[in-house]
Amino acid sequence: MERDEEADGVNSQMERQWRLYEAYNELHGLAQEFETPFDAPAVLVVGHQTDGKSALVEALMGFQFNHVGGGTKTRRPITLHMKYDPDCEAPLCHLLSYSDSIVPREMSLQEIQVGDCWHGEFRAPKMQAYIEAENMRLEREPCQFSAKEIIIRVEYKYCPNLTIIDTPGLVAPAPGRKNRALQSQARAVESLVRAKMQHKEFIILCLEDCSDWSNATTRRVVMQIDPELSRTVIVSTKLDTKIPQFARSSDVEVFLSPPACTLDGFILGDSPFFTSVPSGRVGPGPDSVYRSNDEFKQAISLREMEDIASLEEKLGRLLSEQERSRIGVSKLRLFLEELLQKRYMDSVPLILPLLEKEYRGTTRKLSDISRELSNLDEAKLKEKGRTFRDLFLTKLSLLLKGTVVAPPEKFGKTLQDERANGGAFVGTDGLQFPQKLIPNAGMRLYGGAQYHRAMAEFRFVVGGIKCPPITREEIVNACGVEDIHDGTNYSRTACVIAVAKARDTFEPFLHQLGCRLLHILKRLLPISVYLLQKDGEYLSGHEVFLRRVALAFNNFSESTERECREKCMEDLMSTTRYVTWSLHNKNRAGLRQFLDSFGGTEQSAASGNSISAGLVQESSLGPVANDKQDLKPKADVKLSHLASGIDSTTCAQTTETRLADLLDNTLWNRRLAPSSERIVYALVQQIFHGIREYFLASTELKFNCFLLMPVVDKLPALLREDLESAFEDELDNVFDITNLQHSLGERKRDTEIELKRIQRLKEKFRQIHEQLSFHQVMSKLSPVSVSH
Repeated sequence: MERDEEADGVNSQMERQWRLYEAYNELHGLAQEFETPFDAPAVLVVGHQTDGKSALVEALMGFQFNHVGGGTKTRRPITLHMKYDPDCEAPLCHLLSYSDSIVPREMSLQEIQVGDCWHGEFRAPKMQAYIEAENMRLEREPCQFSAKEIIIRVEYKYCPNLTIIDTPGLVAPAPGRKNRALQSQARAVESLVRAKMQHKEFIILCLEDCSDWSNATTRRVVMQIDPELSRTVIVSTKLDTKIPQFARSSDVEVFLSPPACTLDGFILGDSPFFTSVPSGRVGPGPDSVYRSNDEFKQAISLREMEDIASLEEKLGRLLSEQERSRIGVSKLRLFLEELLQKRYMDSVPLILPLLEKEYRGTTRKLSDISRELSNLDEAKLKEKGRTFRDLFLTKLSLLLKGTVVAPPEKFGKTLQDERANGGAFVGTDGLQFPQKLIPNAGMRLYGGAQYHRAMAEFRFVVGGIKCPPITREEIVNACGVEDIHDGTNYSRTACVIAVAKARDTFEPFLHQLGCRLLHILKRLLPISVYLLQKDGEYLSGHEVFLRRVALAFNNFSESTERECREKCMEDLMSTTRYVTWSLHNKNRAGLRQFLDSFGGTEQSAASGNSISAGLVQESSLGPVANDKQDLKPKADVKLSHLASGIDSTTCAQTTETRLADLLDNTLWNRRLAPSSERIVYALVQQIFHGIREYFLASTELKFNCFLLMPVVDKLPALLREDLESAFEDELDNVFDITNLQHSLGERKRDTEIELKRIQRLKEKFRQIHEQLSFHQVMSKLSPVSVSH
């Protein structure tokens, strides 16, 4: 009777464990399929391609099914839900398909390992063929690995109650350009494995194939995520190959019990495990070593005993119980099973509130989808479109005026980023203006603040441009021949040179400014979408309508920038086609002082040139300026200073002589005297700087008026007109009602399935929690009842 009760108790406890295990398996599948925010405890196997990772997983399972060998054999993680079933003589496997995860495809061991016979040859096993097909598919894609798991459920008399996730093997590529493909593959694998290790519920099984613990190959990757190794079990694989390498027993002692300074952190189990898996495959073929999985299982047990015997021989002593508990696949499996079982028990109270929260969220999502389906009539869709349009325009206006709602770390751009994406202001010398001189260059800005910074940089760059150098050849070539005489006109020469230099200098900046500001305006679109999503005002599911709004905004921005740039180009063309002296006489006093310097430093010829400068300035600047005060003959004023103490007759004679010299040097003689060159250079500088000031002011004004302001006052009307026209002509194409109904219908069915699964899991975990709580209460009461 007592034996029967004891057997019933064991069976009851095993049944509770099975139910708990099944509930967690289903929870893990739900988290993978619907990307729900909870993770079931599982063992994550991490190792390099040559660490014996897949062989160890097969040894833990008790049978072989995977493709073991060199190279990249796994491009997707493989999740194995293993369940111990003493009545299952042959492994029973279920390949869970994402297309229909509720109805798994069941496969026998023969289908997994052997497959069907075809013309005397064995075709690829079905499950292995599925994995290989996935590998080939991913190999052709740009990202050659996928984090989506292949989920297999296994029931077998040799299986432990474990969930193991076998990840793709890490790669250590050689350096050099010729190994770029392998280096890229290594980065992709490491990124995938690191992402899997981020799950806090996973126990990391870190495999190391080394005889010196100071060589941390796999631990280097693992400790980036788990620096203390607090949820990591370290396993040294291929023990049978390492034992012969040790020459002294002390080396074996250090290997079996590494000092704390070598293994940093607090690893699970306090010390590493050591395993060996016998080589050879199971199957009926001539290359197979084992005819059945029972033989494979026996070989694993025999290998454990041989490893222990070899270690004891090397050490010259018997291994302690503590040391024996770390050697062999069976010891590792027992440790992992107990550890995972404890994690399951501890996590049950935490899973219930998560399931409840997910249930509420899924119910709310199902209600939203049903409401969207009921709102798919023309009047409501039009109203939703108009509301979204107004909200979108409001967000655009808010971004231009200034806001801090959008995170700068996500949407802001420094000046360096802005130059890289929107183009930099580069002069004819190919140099950029130093960033440190631009205000707020290092800040991550967006919207109106970014627009203002770009315009400030434009002012800094263009405002600091000097007139390019002028050569004597350019001056002589610019003189040419007049249509009525062959004399020289240095006033015209200066105009020809100045307008050519100005046009070549300033036109590139105009295109660069347009490109930069257009880039800033287009960036308003994704930021506005983020603000709409943040406030719950985004039209999710209406991609066709949203693409139309985005296209209308981008087209408006491009056309407005192009029109604005054309207006600025007209201004630049007019300013550099005809010189209006009133635009260039702001610094006339400085120019006059520069020309007057010839009188005191030159000889008589230079003095004549000074007079010439006065006359040129008088003839060119005075009449246009209409400044009565400046109409006084400047040459007479200078002559009165030079002829002080001489009578008026002498002054008149001197003036006539110098006038003759002036005409000889500037009008009749084409030999370019230094004084003439300096006069031309001064006039070119004056004209160039006048054009620069006018170009800078007019360009900034026009971009503000004809690019920035239309976003506020013209875009609403144009967007309204575009959408209203589309509503009248092609409403179904604007909202894609037919496809939207189909898409929402599918989403509703998927959400209903998800809701049912969450509800079923809630009930399972609720019952398990009640049973665990009852068992804990009875355990506390049983000593009391015994004492009575």
